[in-house]
Amino acid sequence: MRATRIAVAFSFFGATLVAATGGAFAQQQKFDFGKQEYESYCASCHGLKGKGDGGYKPYLTKSPSDLTVLSKKNGGVFPIDRVHWIIDGRQEVGAHGPREMPIWGAHFNAKANAYFAEVPFPYDTEAFVLRRILVLEEYLYRLQVK
Repeated sequence: MRATRIAVAFSFFGATLVAATGGAFAQQQKFDFGKQEYESYCASCHGLKGKGDGGYKPYLTKSPSDLTVLSKKNGGVFPIDRVHWIIDGRQEVGAHGPREMPIWGAHFNAKANAYFAEVPFPYDTEAFVLRRILVLEEYLYRLQVK
């Protein structure tokens, strides 16, 4: 009951703030979490545009994938499930061969444990991991060539 009242209060406050500022505050607060996550974790190998031309490319034994053609290589459909498990990396898929990419699922899980270590309420690290991977997937979807 209390959580519902808090949610309603935040909703009301947000709506009031947007109405009072004519939406200017909401426009200034746009933040692309998927892009930020991509630039933090993926761009060093895959490049800022996802073409596989990141700064680490010369130091890798295998060239990073061009992430802009995932849909094209999959009959025009973005392979979201495959992308999810490749990013997560905690479940080994023998058919994919050796793992050359970092295991981001384990990394995000460790970050969640560190972040929530001191909180006095229950938390779900897997929800934290899933959110991070989903925003990366959505950003990769936006990078696809038409």
